[in-house]
Amino acid sequence: MGIINEGDKEELKRIFKENLKDPVTLVVFTDDNCRFCKETKQICDELAELSDLVSVEHHTMDKKDMAEKYGVTMAPAISIIGKDDYGVRYYGIPAGYEFTSLVEDIIDVSRGETDLSDETKKALRELSGDVHMMVFVTPSCPYCPMAVRTAHKMAIESSKVKADMVEATEFPELSDRYQVMAVPKIVINEGKVMFEGAYPEKVFLKKVLAAV
Repeated sequence: MGIINEGDKEELKRIFKENLKDPVTLVVFTDDNCRFCKETKQICDELAELSDLVSVEHHTMDKKDMAEKYGVTMAPAISIIGKDDYGVRYYGIPAGYEFTSLVEDIIDVSRGETDLSDETKKALRELSGDVHMMVFVTPSCPYCPMAVRTAHKMAIESSKVKADMVEATEFPELSDRYQVMAVPKIVINEGKVMFEGAYPEKVFLKKVLAAV
């Protein structure tokens, strides 16, 4: 039985046909002790069936060379790869509200561009240091996708930015380390800057700039 219902599949086929430009590969990492690895693999496989421009690679975490290549440290993980590896990552199942984030990220990676403002794009091009963002979410949080998408858009627009969605309940040790009590919580550069909430783009950018 499929995870994506038939009606949604037909709509996604239309969306992909109208919006995808270049091929996208979903590089999926799993391991034997992973809570939602099977479902994460299935979601990616079902998405790949909806467009010739979407494909899937499956790897296990014991393939150390591949995990190192993509900088993946936990499973399940999805790396969305287009013409470049933009540093867009999902750790945990992209379920609930985050399924929409995944679909929209696939489109942006395929196009190699986002709808961030010119001002934000300029600031990201001029970053003086590297930025690593973790956006902690839960599938039932309606505000989390905005934070995830903003972080991922920034990663697409700047080679200095990498951004991870992290499903908080699947990685409790990481959530405890950064004291995730509410979501979305954004952690930049291992806690140099941390904040909660789905901030507007300009405010989000100020937080990123403060981290470098």
